[in-house]
Amino acid sequence: MVNADEFIDEKIAEIDEEIGDANAVIALSGGVDSSTAAALAYEAVGDQLTPVYVDTGLMRKGETEQIRETFAYMDSLRIVDARERFLEELAGVTDPEEKRHIIGEQFIREFETVAKDVDADYLVQGTIYPDRIESEGTIKSHHNVGGLPEVVDFEGIVEPMRDLYKDEVREVARALDLEEVVSERMPFPGPGLAVRIIGPVTEEKLEVAREANHVVEEELEEYEPWQALAAVIGKATGVKGDNRVHGWVVSVRSVESRDGMTARAQEIDWDTLQRIQSRITGENANVSRVVYDVTHKPPATIEYE
Repeated sequence: MVNADEFIDEKIAEIDEEIGDANAVIALSGGVDSSTAAALAYEAVGDQLTPVYVDTGLMRKGETEQIRETFAYMDSLRIVDARERFLEELAGVTDPEEKRHIIGEQFIREFETVAKDVDADYLVQGTIYPDRIESEGTIKSHHNVGGLPEVVDFEGIVEPMRDLYKDEVREVARALDLEEVVSERMPFPGPGLAVRIIGPVTEEKLEVAREANHVVEEELEEYEPWQALAAVIGKATGVKGDNRVHGWVVSVRSVESRDGMTARAQEIDWDTLQRIQSRITGENANVSRVVYDVTHKPPATIEYE
């Protein structure tokens, strides 16, 4: 386990030395990884850092508002509305790896645009060890590792937590006195809801996924899962009122893990599962059924794509 205080002092010094007198932008998503990296970099270089949150349209419910509130103390915070651009690039794409690479490239291009505006030479990222292992081992491409385009217009990419596991990142976040809403926040994939939608990403499926994920996170909070999520996995016949419908199938998943490299599906009591399905199908007329995923990792991954 990492010694958080020693790690913080060491990384602040490293970031300061690497960036020097230059400016930097940091990819800020609101998750514990990027938030901790942002806090470290801000301690190191202060106003030389511009945090950039890109609203891709693939984010959790209320994410943008949460970012504004949590990082209001960083005067240089930039919030970029790129929803239309991301959805255009993803239109009709069904291959999971292609989705990740498209999202990775679009992120980088947004960061490059801001970097030119603030004359920044460096990009700071919240990449952690499992991200590197899964990308290098071809399990999947992370948008900030294997999903990066071949040509990146930065003098350097700074990844202060590239050797940490998720539980170690949380220790560092706590030592930095980050708010609990950040330090204890459930993991969320960099590519967002795009990897919780099987097949093409559409506004309709995004709305279903966003609302369903909100329900799942609320209802399963008491179980303290490593990660809980809802994915839109296809369509199936159902009955709403007196009408036969062909609606979306939502798969609910909740797992226990230490570092995300392996995971076990949680045992959720029947009443809780029934409450989840009732809320998801009742609050969205386009959902015909809800299923619960009992598969461990391996053989499954935690996310669907």
